Amino acid sequence: MVTSPHWLSARAGAKVLEAGGNAIEAIVAAGAALSVVYPHFCGLGGDAVWLVADRSGNTKAFLGIGQAARATGGLASIPTRGPQSMLTTACLVDSWQAVLDYSARDWQGRRSLATLLEDAILLAEEGFPISPSQAFWHQFRTGESDSWPGFAEVFAGHGIQRQPNLARTLREIADQGARAFYEGNLARRLAIGFADLGSPLTLRDLAGTATQIEQPVALNYRDVTLMAPPPPTQGVTTLSIMGILARLDLKKFDPRSADFYHHVVEAVKQAFMDRPAIADPASMQIDIATLLSAARLDEKAEAIDPRRALAWPQPLSRADTAFLAATDREGRSVAMLQSIYYDWGSGVVVGDTGILWQNRGAAFSVDPMSPNCLQPGKRPFYTLNPGIALKDGRPHLLYGTQGADGQPQTLALLLSLLLDHDFGPLEALSHPRFLLGRTFSDSRDSLKIEESAGKAVVADLASLGHEVAIIDALSQLAGQAGIIRIGADGMIDGAHDPRSDGGAIGI
Repeated sequence: MVTSPHWLSARAGAKVLEAGGNAIEAIVAAGAALSVVYPHFCGLGGDAVWLVADRSGNTKAFLGIGQAARATGGLASIPTRGPQSMLTTACLVDSWQAVLDYSARDWQGRRSLATLLEDAILLAEEGFPISPSQAFWHQFRTGESDSWPGFAEVFAGHGIQRQPNLARTLREIADQGARAFYEGNLARRLAIGFADLGSPLTLRDLAGTATQIEQPVALNYRDVTLMAPPPPTQGVTTLSIMGILARLDLKKFDPRSADFYHHVVEAVKQAFMDRPAIADPASMQIDIATLLSAARLDEKAEAIDPRRALAWPQPLSRADTAFLAATDREGRSVAMLQSIYYDWGSGVVVGDTGILWQNRGAAFSVDPMSPNCLQPGKRPFYTLNPGIALKDGRPHLLYGTQGADGQPQTLALLLSLLLDHDFGPLEALSHPRFLLGRTFSDSRDSLKIEESAGKAVVADLASLGHEVAIIDALSQLAGQAGIIRIGADGMIDGAHDPRSDGGAIGI
């Protein structure tokens, strides 16, 4: 099975599985296609975080995260759009080769990157119908996007989208290999584009970009082991929320009740207090073991008042991301997120490459006391945190979501529904969601909740002291998540978010 937020991407991955390819190969193909058909959320100018696991419980995290340019420094504030916001390199393309090398070595993978890019190239050349999600975010940025270099010439808000320059770039990668993006003629063209635009990125920065291969972080919850990527991602935050919830026994709360939402929201607040400590590991001043220690989680669970909400002022972190997952006939599984950070990233198309570059550097701080302070060559704090839950040592749940600060919140909700309340994937994904903090449309640090939660739940949450704001049912603000569930008997079920343009395809 493969799941993706766009059907054309899911189909590209399913073709690989049908032909006998493994889950890594399927996600490379699906992710490349998604980079074309979901340009507002992801692309070659962005990054990717992968978790992989086989039936024996062997797991790896591939952190395809670009680093800050060497020439950065002296910024009083960090730009969020335009050429000056292009502060970090892009590691998605390098991550393709890193996971394929692992696939060939450990999963008997046989497919080349060139063959896996075929669907993406055809989609870019021949075009595809613009998705409702792309149309929404194109319209949302009307006016603002007029000043973004190269944007209007490439991206449309309706009709058929074609990207011939991107197709040529993908062909160049297919012909010359992934490192052409960082060291070959394509890299030189990108560097010329950076210089022409006024971005601090250089050819040397591209050449220094490489995927980090790490061990995932783990935490037990009921009868599963939850796996998350390590820092600089916020995977630790998701595990911290789940560790707190394990002490609250959510099984005793009706998942449609205000009590259920209240306890999940309050656990989110407690875990988010530790999130500013997460950064590039070389800069962190506290270790993972301390953040996830039993004593710390006990203390946070005890701090939750079942009858009163904790006041919550926190800064906004915006991002848009895309989640993909696959499991193959051997039970080998992948959960992956790819992103250009904000919707449309920096907004800047680099030269004639067709590549829209990310603005992931906006996640840095200019506060010299912050562990996430901008420094040359450093990786920023990272919101991407796909997850895999192992049961009896084997992949059982593959999950992840788009949504920046909302990612750990949505994942905690979904995992409780799946593990505490026996929801199926589509039932969990359709359940009313909340989002704590500011959004594009509401600058208050309020608790946004989908109106499908019901008036009684909203009133009860308000009586507990939550500043509640209603958002539409199945709102775009609530993220786009995906789930694949693998039973002990080998049966697989899965779905992608009804808020997205995709779904799951089973073979």
